Amino acid sequence: MIGNSGKASCAGVVRKAAKLITAAGRQIHADAATAALSGIDATVLPDARQLARHVDLLLVFGGDGTMLRVAGEIAGCRTPMLGINIGGLGFLTAVPSLGMRTALKTIWNGEFNFESRVLLQVSGTFDGKRFERTALNDIVISRGIASRLIELDLSVDGEALTRYRCDGLIASSPTGSTAYSLAAGGAVIFPTAKVLALTPICPHTLSNRALILPITSTIQTRVVTPKPSTVVSADGQFISECDTGDTITIRRSRSSIRLMHLTGSSFCDTLRRKLHWRGTYL
Repeated sequence: MIGNSGKASCAGVVRKAAKLITAAGRQIHADAATAALSGIDATVLPDARQLARHVDLLLVFGGDGTMLRVAGEIAGCRTPMLGINIGGLGFLTAVPSLGMRTALKTIWNGEFNFESRVLLQVSGTFDGKRFERTALNDIVISRGIASRLIELDLSVDGEALTRYRCDGLIASSPTGSTAYSLAAGGAVIFPTAKVLALTPICPHTLSNRALILPITSTIQTRVVTPKPSTVVSADGQFISECDTGDTITIRRSRSSIRLMHLTGSSFCDTLRRKLHWRGTYL
Protein backbone atom coordinates (compact mmCIF):
# COMPACT_ATOMS: atom_id res chain seq x y z
CA MET A 1 0.00 0.00 0.00
CA ILE A 2 1.26 3.44 -1.00
CA GLY A 3 -0.57 6.63 -0.03
CA ASN A 4 -0.29 10.33 -0.71
CA SER A 5 1.21 11.56 2.55
CA GLY A 6 0.26 15.12 1.60
CA LYS A 7 -3.48 14.35 1.94
CA ALA A 8 -4.77 14.09 5.50
CA SER A 9 -7.85 12.19 4.29
CA CYS A 10 -5.59 9.45 2.92
CA ALA A 11 -4.76 8.03 6.36
CA GLY A 12 -8.34 6.98 7.17
CA VAL A 13 -8.84 5.29 3.81
CA VAL A 14 -5.55 3.40 4.15
CA ARG A 15 -6.54 2.19 7.65
CA LYS A 16 -9.92 1.01 6.34
CA ALA A 17 -8.23 -0.86 3.49
CA ALA A 18 -5.77 -2.45 5.91
CA LYS A 19 -8.63 -3.85 8.03
CA LEU A 20 -10.36 -5.28 4.97
CA ILE A 21 -7.17 -6.86 3.65
CA THR A 22 -6.22 -8.35 7.02
CA ALA A 23 -9.75 -9.75 7.48
CA ALA A 24 -9.37 -11.49 4.12
CA GLY A 25 -6.20 -13.22 5.31
CA ARG A 26 -3.82 -11.24 3.10
CA GLN A 27 -0.50 -9.75 4.14
CA ILE A 28 0.11 -6.01 4.05
CA HIS A 29 3.30 -4.26 3.01
CA ALA A 30 3.64 -0.47 2.92
CA ASP A 31 6.27 2.14 2.19
CA ALA A 32 7.70 4.00 5.17
CA ALA A 33 5.77 7.24 4.54
CA THR A 34 2.39 5.48 4.28
CA ALA A 35 3.01 3.39 7.40
CA ALA A 36 3.96 6.50 9.38
CA LEU A 37 0.95 8.45 8.08
CA SER A 38 -1.66 5.79 8.83
CA GLY A 39 -0.14 3.88 11.75
CA ILE A 40 -1.09 0.52 10.21
CA ASP A 41 0.52 -2.79 11.19
CA ALA A 42 2.45 -3.73 8.05
CA THR A 43 5.80 -4.92 6.78
CA VAL A 44 7.56 -1.65 6.00
CA LEU A 45 9.81 -1.19 2.98
CA PRO A 46 11.58 2.06 2.08
CA ASP A 47 10.01 2.92 -1.27
CA ALA A 48 7.70 1.91 -4.11
CA ARG A 49 10.33 0.00 -6.07
CA GLN A 50 11.20 -2.19 -3.08
CA LEU A 51 7.49 -2.80 -2.49
CA ALA A 52 6.96 -3.84 -6.11
CA ARG A 53 9.62 -6.53 -5.70
CA HIS A 54 7.90 -8.13 -2.70
CA VAL A 55 4.14 -7.95 -3.37
CA ASP A 56 1.52 -9.22 -5.83
CA LEU A 57 -0.42 -5.94 -6.12
CA LEU A 58 0.29 -2.29 -5.37
CA LEU A 59 -2.71 -0.37 -4.01
CA VAL A 60 -2.05 3.33 -4.61
CA PHE A 61 -4.13 5.79 -2.55
CA GLY A 62 -4.40 9.36 -3.86
CA GLY A 63 -5.01 10.93 -7.23
CA ASP A 64 -3.45 10.73 -10.67
CA GLY A 65 -0.37 12.61 -9.43
CA THR A 66 0.34 9.84 -6.94
CA MET A 67 -0.16 7.20 -9.64
CA LEU A 68 2.26 9.02 -11.94
CA ARG A 69 4.88 9.26 -9.20
CA VAL A 70 4.64 5.55 -8.36
CA ALA A 71 4.64 4.58 -12.05
CA GLY A 72 7.91 6.44 -12.52
CA GLU A 73 9.45 4.76 -9.48
CA ILE A 74 8.51 1.20 -10.49
CA ALA A 75 9.03 1.54 -14.26
CA GLY A 76 9.87 -1.85 -15.73
CA CYS A 77 8.46 -3.87 -12.80
CA ARG A 78 5.76 -6.44 -13.58
CA THR A 79 3.80 -5.82 -10.36
CA PRO A 80 0.38 -4.36 -11.26
CA MET A 81 -1.04 -1.15 -9.77
CA LEU A 82 -4.61 -0.36 -8.75
CA GLY A 83 -5.46 3.22 -7.86
CA ILE A 84 -7.87 4.15 -5.05
CA ASN A 85 -9.14 7.65 -5.78
CA ILE A 86 -9.03 10.20 -2.96
CA GLY A 87 -9.93 13.60 -4.31
CA GLY A 88 -10.47 14.86 -7.84
CA LEU A 89 -11.19 13.45 -11.28
CA GLY A 90 -8.75 10.56 -11.24
CA PHE A 91 -8.44 8.96 -14.69
CA LEU A 92 -5.73 6.57 -13.50
CA THR A 93 -7.27 5.87 -10.10
CA ALA A 94 -9.89 3.33 -11.08
CA VAL A 95 -11.66 2.76 -7.74
CA PRO A 96 -13.44 5.50 -5.71
CA SER A 97 -12.60 5.30 -2.01
CA LEU A 98 -16.26 4.65 -1.17
CA GLY A 99 -16.25 1.60 -3.45
CA MET A 100 -13.14 0.03 -1.95
CA ARG A 101 -14.90 -2.80 -0.08
CA THR A 102 -16.66 -3.97 -3.25
CA ALA A 103 -13.48 -3.62 -5.28
CA LEU A 104 -11.46 -5.77 -2.88
CA LYS A 105 -14.14 -8.48 -2.93
CA THR A 106 -13.95 -8.42 -6.73
CA ILE A 107 -10.17 -8.92 -6.52
CA TRP A 108 -10.48 -11.82 -4.05
CA ASN A 109 -12.89 -13.45 -6.52
CA GLY A 110 -10.30 -13.17 -9.29
CA GLU A 111 -12.50 -10.88 -11.39
CA PHE A 112 -9.83 -8.68 -12.95
CA ASN A 113 -7.36 -8.40 -15.79
CA PHE A 114 -4.11 -6.57 -16.42
CA GLU A 115 -3.33 -3.92 -19.01
CA SER A 116 0.17 -2.91 -20.04
CA ARG A 117 0.80 0.84 -20.46
CA VAL A 118 3.72 2.26 -22.43
CA LEU A 119 6.05 4.84 -20.93
CA LEU A 120 7.79 7.69 -22.71
CA GLN A 121 11.51 8.35 -22.45
CA VAL A 122 12.99 11.83 -22.76
CA SER A 123 16.71 12.47 -22.98
CA GLY A 124 19.08 15.31 -23.74
CA THR A 125 22.06 17.33 -22.57
CA PHE A 126 21.64 20.59 -20.66
CA ASP A 127 24.63 22.64 -19.45
CA GLY A 128 26.88 19.76 -20.40
CA LYS A 129 25.00 17.25 -18.23
CA ARG A 130 23.24 14.25 -19.76
CA PHE A 131 19.77 13.40 -18.45
CA GLU A 132 17.16 10.71 -19.07
CA ARG A 133 13.67 10.41 -17.54
CA THR A 134 10.54 8.33 -18.07
CA ALA A 135 6.93 9.46 -17.99
CA LEU A 136 3.57 7.70 -18.08
CA ASN A 137 1.50 10.66 -19.28
CA ASP A 138 3.55 13.22 -21.15
CA ILE A 139 6.70 15.17 -21.83
CA VAL A 140 6.07 18.92 -22.05
CA ILE A 141 8.39 21.55 -23.53
CA SER A 142 6.97 24.95 -22.65
CA ARG A 143 7.71 28.58 -22.01
CA GLY A 144 8.95 29.37 -18.55
CA ILE A 145 8.37 32.60 -16.66
CA ALA A 146 8.65 34.78 -19.78
CA SER A 147 5.25 35.57 -21.29
CA ARG A 148 6.23 35.13 -24.92
CA LEU A 149 6.22 32.49 -27.63
CA ILE A 150 9.00 29.94 -27.87
CA GLU A 151 10.39 28.45 -31.08
CA LEU A 152 11.05 24.73 -31.52
CA ASP A 153 12.44 22.92 -34.57
CA LEU A 154 10.86 19.47 -34.76
CA SER A 155 11.88 16.36 -36.66
CA VAL A 156 10.37 12.87 -36.69
CA ASP A 157 12.60 9.86 -37.37
CA GLY A 158 15.30 12.19 -38.67
CA GLU A 159 13.06 14.08 -41.10
CA ALA A 160 12.33 17.77 -40.52
CA LEU A 161 8.64 18.44 -39.80
CA THR A 162 8.16 22.09 -38.85
CA ARG A 163 9.23 25.00 -36.68
CA TYR A 164 6.65 25.59 -33.97
CA ARG A 165 6.09 29.08 -32.60
CA CYS A 166 3.87 28.39 -29.61
CA ASP A 167 3.50 28.40 -25.83
CA GLY A 168 4.73 24.83 -25.77
CA LEU A 169 4.55 21.30 -27.13
CA ILE A 170 3.11 18.18 -25.48
CA ALA A 171 4.36 14.71 -26.41
CA SER A 172 1.76 12.36 -24.98
CA SER A 173 1.41 8.62 -24.54
CA PRO A 174 -2.05 7.09 -25.10
CA THR A 175 -2.50 7.09 -21.31
CA GLY A 176 -1.72 10.81 -21.18
CA SER A 177 -4.14 11.76 -23.95
CA THR A 178 -6.82 12.57 -21.35
CA ALA A 179 -4.49 14.86 -19.38
CA TYR A 180 -2.77 18.08 -20.52
CA SER A 181 -3.00 17.07 -24.18
CA LEU A 182 -6.80 16.93 -24.03
CA ALA A 183 -6.98 20.35 -22.37
CA ALA A 184 -4.79 21.74 -25.19
CA GLY A 185 -7.12 20.39 -27.90
CA GLY A 186 -5.57 16.97 -28.49
CA ALA A 187 -7.47 13.80 -29.35
CA VAL A 188 -8.71 11.24 -26.83
CA ILE A 189 -6.78 8.02 -27.52
CA PHE A 190 -7.60 4.54 -26.27
CA PRO A 191 -4.80 3.60 -23.84
CA THR A 192 -4.05 0.36 -25.71
CA ALA A 193 -3.48 2.13 -29.06
CA LYS A 194 0.07 1.90 -30.41
CA VAL A 195 0.56 5.60 -31.06
CA LEU A 196 2.07 8.80 -29.69
CA ALA A 197 0.48 12.26 -29.84
CA LEU A 198 2.06 15.68 -30.43
CA THR A 199 -0.11 18.60 -29.34
CA PRO A 200 1.06 22.22 -29.69
CA ILE A 201 -0.03 24.65 -26.98
CA CYS A 202 -1.52 27.86 -28.45
CA PRO A 203 0.40 27.67 -31.77
CA HIS A 204 0.99 30.93 -33.64
CA THR A 205 0.31 29.18 -36.96
CA LEU A 206 -3.32 28.11 -36.80
CA SER A 207 -2.75 25.20 -39.20
CA ASN A 208 -0.50 23.53 -36.59
CA ARG A 209 -2.73 20.87 -35.08
CA ALA A 210 -2.36 17.77 -32.94
CA LEU A 211 -0.46 15.02 -34.73
CA ILE A 212 -0.75 11.25 -34.18
CA LEU A 213 2.46 9.29 -34.75
CA PRO A 214 3.38 5.58 -34.69
CA ILE A 215 4.55 4.31 -31.31
CA THR A 216 7.94 3.53 -32.90
CA SER A 217 8.62 7.19 -33.78
CA THR A 218 11.61 9.13 -32.48
CA ILE A 219 10.85 12.81 -31.93
CA GLN A 220 13.67 15.34 -31.81
CA THR A 221 13.13 18.93 -30.77
CA ARG A 222 15.81 21.61 -31.05
CA VAL A 223 15.28 24.72 -28.96
CA VAL A 224 15.64 27.93 -30.98
CA THR A 225 14.68 30.39 -28.22
CA PRO A 226 17.44 31.54 -25.83
CA LYS A 227 17.26 31.28 -22.04
CA PRO A 228 15.28 31.77 -19.85
CA SER A 229 12.18 31.06 -21.92
CA THR A 230 12.03 27.26 -22.39
CA VAL A 231 11.66 24.46 -19.82
CA VAL A 232 11.09 20.72 -20.12
CA SER A 233 9.14 18.52 -17.69
CA ALA A 234 8.06 14.87 -17.40
CA ASP A 235 4.64 14.10 -15.90
CA GLY A 236 4.54 17.61 -14.46
CA GLN A 237 7.95 17.35 -12.79
CA PHE A 238 10.48 20.01 -13.83
CA ILE A 239 13.62 18.63 -15.45
CA SER A 240 15.60 21.59 -16.73
CA GLU A 241 15.68 25.00 -18.35
CA CYS A 242 16.81 24.87 -21.99
CA ASP A 243 19.12 27.10 -24.00
CA THR A 244 19.43 27.77 -27.72
CA GLY A 245 20.59 24.68 -29.59
CA ASP A 246 19.64 22.18 -26.87
CA THR A 247 18.13 19.03 -28.38
CA ILE A 248 15.46 16.96 -26.65
CA THR A 249 14.77 13.41 -27.83
CA ILE A 250 11.48 11.68 -27.04
CA ARG A 251 10.65 8.05 -27.82
CA ARG A 252 8.88 5.06 -26.36
CA SER A 253 10.66 3.71 -23.31
CA ARG A 254 11.76 0.08 -23.18
CA SER A 255 10.05 -0.05 -19.77
CA SER A 256 6.31 -0.25 -19.16
CA ILE A 257 3.91 -0.63 -16.24
CA ARG A 258 0.84 -2.78 -15.63
CA LEU A 259 -2.51 -1.56 -14.34
CA MET A 260 -5.20 -3.79 -12.84
CA HIS A 261 -8.73 -3.44 -14.22
CA LEU A 262 -11.71 -4.91 -12.43
CA THR A 263 -14.22 -6.92 -14.43
CA GLY A 264 -16.96 -4.66 -15.77
CA SER A 265 -14.79 -1.55 -16.07
CA SER A 266 -13.67 -0.15 -19.42
CA PHE A 267 -12.21 2.97 -21.00
CA CYS A 268 -15.59 3.75 -22.61
CA ASP A 269 -17.21 3.61 -19.18
CA THR A 270 -14.52 5.92 -17.81
CA LEU A 271 -15.19 8.48 -20.54
CA ARG A 272 -18.92 8.39 -19.86
CA ARG A 273 -18.53 8.77 -16.10
CA LYS A 274 -15.59 11.15 -15.80
CA LEU A 275 -16.02 13.32 -18.91
CA HIS A 276 -19.82 13.11 -18.74
CA TRP A 277 -20.19 11.88 -22.31
CA ARG A 278 -23.95 11.49 -22.42
CA GLY A 279 -24.68 12.51 -25.99
CA THR A 280 -27.98 14.11 -26.99
CA TYR A 281 -31.54 12.92 -27.10
CA LEU A 282 -33.65 13.47 -30.21
